[in-house]
Order: sequence, then C-alpha cells, then structure tokens
Amino acid sequence: MKKHIGLALNLLALALFFPGILLPMFSLNTELMVDLGNSAMSADLVDKELSIMATVDELFHDDRILVAALIFVFSVCIPLLKTTLVSIVYFAKSASTSQNLINFVNKIGKWSMADVFVVAIFIAVLSTNHSETTTEHEVKLAMFRMIIEFSSQTLSSVGVGFYCFVAYCLLSILGNQIMQSHNFNIK
Repeated sequence: MKKHIGLALNLLALALFFPGILLPMFSLNTELMVDLGNSAMSADLVDKELSIMATVDELFHDDRILVAALIFVFSVCIPLLKTTLVSIVYFAKSASTSQNLINFVNKIGKWSMADVFVVAIFIAVLSTNHSETTTEHEVKLAMFRMIIEFSSQTLSSVGVGFYCFVAYCLLSILGNQIMQSHNFNIK
C-alpha cells in the first residue's frame, strides 16, 4: 500500500511541478506618479510576472549564463530527475534496483534542496504578513512657487506558480520518504 501511495504522491508532485516552474511565482509592479499642482502623470516603471523558467530565460538573455544555469539545474533538472527516479522505483522488478535508485535519489536529494531554497528566496523577497505587499514613497519639491510631488508605489504579490512549486516540493519529499520506507520494509 505504501508503494502505491508513494507513487501517487510523486505523480501528483510531478503534475504540480510543471505549473510551478511555468506559471508566475510572483508579480512586481512599480508605478511613478508626478503631481504638478493641477495635473498629474503616472508611468509604470516595472510591470513583471516572473516564473522560474521566465527568470532563467531573462537571465540567459542578459548574459548571466552561470546564474541562469544554476537556477535551471537546481530548480528544474535535479527536482525533475529526483521525482522521475522515485516514480521509476515503483516499477522496478528487483529490490536491489529499487534500493540503488533510492540511494541515488538520497545522494542527489541534498542538491535538490536548492529548489526549496529558491522558494525561500522568493518568500524573503516578498516577506509580508499577507499574500501581497505595497510600498509607497513620496517626495515634495517646491520650486518657483510650484509644488511638485513625486511618489512611487511598488506592489508585489505571490502568484499561482509559487503555490504549485511549494506543493510540488512538499509532495515530492513526502512521496520519496514513503517509497523509501516501503523499500526498507521489503528487505
């Protein structure tokens, strides 16, 4: 029974993995407003929704290839490999093959903690008491009997990709532990 539950959790984790890396993890919008007495202007300075894959793509096109490669390897390749291998354990015919796969997954499991680290960074960036945060700044200048007010507002919010990726991480870890405990029980 544990084997079936472990597979189900890993398949569910895998199903959440793809939206987790493709859907926006967070959005960021910064707007500048200028008030010139009777008239006002505003402009969006930043308006982005970033997913893990969009971030990798943007970093790659900005020639930050090492950072893009690290995020891709630790947040996409290793977690995908780990979850796939744990799912393959379900279909392995011999106990030694299953055990070898589980041992390999445990070795790379330390590296796959980087995917959790990526989520932790997003949480730190967005650290708030709620799912979104707003920051406002205001500056007033008085020149030639005219008051000019500059203000900016930054709004950041967590996206669906964040929740999918967190759910992937938790289900993947749980599925791995259940499959591992099943393998140790059949020895």
